Amino acid sequence: MLRQALRVASRRCYSYKSVRRPNLATTSVSQAEKAKEQSSKEQGTESATENGKASLAKQLRAKILATGPISVAEYMREVLTNPQGGYYMARDVFGREGDFITSPEISQIFGELVGVWLVSEWRKMGSPSPFQLVELGPGRGTLARDVLKVLTKFKQGAELSIHMVEVSPFLSKIQAQRFCYTHQTLPEDTQLPHYQTGTTASGTKAFWHRRLEDVPQGFSLVLAHEFFDALPVHKLQWLDGQWQEVLIDVASKEEDQPGFRYVLSRSQTPVSRVFQPLPGEKRSCLEYSIETERQVGLLSERIERDGGIALIMDYGHSGEKTDTFRAFKNHALHDPLVEPGSADLTADVDFKLIRHAAEKRGSIHCCGPVEQGLFLQRMQGEARLEQLLANALPENQEIIRSGYKMLIDTAQMGTRFKFLAMFPGVVAPHLEKFPVVGFS
Repeated sequence: MLRQALRVASRRCYSYKSVRRPNLATTSVSQAEKAKEQSSKEQGTESATENGKASLAKQLRAKILATGPISVAEYMREVLTNPQGGYYMARDVFGREGDFITSPEISQIFGELVGVWLVSEWRKMGSPSPFQLVELGPGRGTLARDVLKVLTKFKQGAELSIHMVEVSPFLSKIQAQRFCYTHQTLPEDTQLPHYQTGTTASGTKAFWHRRLEDVPQGFSLVLAHEFFDALPVHKLQWLDGQWQEVLIDVASKEEDQPGFRYVLSRSQTPVSRVFQPLPGEKRSCLEYSIETERQVGLLSERIERDGGIALIMDYGHSGEKTDTFRAFKNHALHDPLVEPGSADLTADVDFKLIRHAAEKRGSIHCCGPVEQGLFLQRMQGEARLEQLLANALPENQEIIRSGYKMLIDTAQMGTRFKFLAMFPGVVAPHLEKFPVVGFS
């Protein structure tokens, strides 16, 4: 089945065809005027975005001056998702022209193999129908598009629906344009659990939700690619026999610093007081995400109650790292306290915490984490690469080859990114007899 899926996927070559560039010398006056008008609109959007960033910094400063230092988690939440100036809310931040690039954007092999994995595990569980594909934080929709291509081919008549969990109105439109034939945004006063709908070229219905809780019940294949790394984290430090929290304050006039600075709480905060380290914890400084625990808990309850599979893909560690909170702008590290809203804020995912939260919240069987490079190689990534190269134009072969190498290379993304799968606990004995592909 795996090689059959790879053969079907090899028919996609359009991503690598050469593009005929327009002759600008023959551009008509009307076309030039349209281009000028579009440029003016883009400049207006950029200006509005810059004003939003400045406004966000002022909001944060006013809040801190009024109520005192805020947690790193609250700072992250405001900087990333504030409706007026949040980083994700009003622009495309992905790709080579954005601030960072993700695995699905680097090579189609990534999404295709994830799709093959989902089909393989779905069939092991009896090919239940109807079922739904759910993605948390879908980015541009590239992963969903590539996975849907595989699912549509191999779902064997099963009824499928798509559910995207996305808080950004801007990105939700980009996602719909990526894999839907038609789509529409619903009126704001619509009392429905979704705010946007769409239909793919094959007739599959798609829905956009702001929260995982709004996704309908039912057997679900859940994907979370670089979703948990953007969830807010609290920075905690062990001092004088108790956990205290690192907060963010405005910088004093005497300090040669940007507008904000880190400070240590004078006493325990609510979070540092209730925090319970995992067994065997030895770190004196760590990052703790309440929101990660909450989202994993919701996933666990859904999978145990309705059946399903979740695949979490992110960069992270197994509970050993301490200070990973940082920002990226134009594909380079950036001070997270400078120009809030202009750069992506992130922290490495604690996979030990995710696994603990899943198994604690419900009867869940977890596999992994396993390194991305190993997962893709076990999923016959090299075979898929050879098929793509055989069908690609000569001038594009090196691009395809280098893209796949970036995904699996231990010096690049191969070991830094990890995969963790969640299954209902009741199928654990079945998975012992039929091991989960990619994880063993």
